[in-house]
Amino acid sequence: MKISSLQVALALGVLGASIPAFAQQSHWADAGDPTAKMMIDAERKWAEASCDHNRIAETIVAEDFWGTAPDGSRYDRAKEMAGDQSRSARDCKLDGAKVRLFGDSLAMVYGSERATQTGADGKDVGRCLVWTDTWLKRNGKWQIIAAQDTAVPCK
Repeated sequence: MKISSLQVALALGVLGASIPAFAQQSHWADAGDPTAKMMIDAERKWAEASCDHNRIAETIVAEDFWGTAPDGSRYDRAKEMAGDQSRSARDCKLDGAKVRLFGDSLAMVYGSERATQTGADGKDVGRCLVWTDTWLKRNGKWQIIAAQDTAVPCK
């Protein structure tokens, strides 16, 4: 009995359709999860860097990092490291952050932060951001590979 190539293709198609595809499972990190705690602490320090000029970004921002600023412009690690030293900020605060883990090497951190800056006119201006950072674990080290920041009205 000969089997035609059409019969083989049909049989493989049916077999392939019957095998379920498994997406990467994810879950919200528990409050006590050590990975989530580390990420939220690092995110807090990064949010405070405009005020205290800490250097946490040097540790947590990956070499191949790519970010999107609130104005829609893109920036890389070098630009993030250079920072904007011309603007002083105070009252920098992480309002909150929540970690969603995808397996053992990928995480999304969703958060918000605020600071007070002095505008060009000398008046205080609130700056509030809502953001999403993507963390990847490579060579045993968690780092941020992407960031998306959105400016929102301060409440």
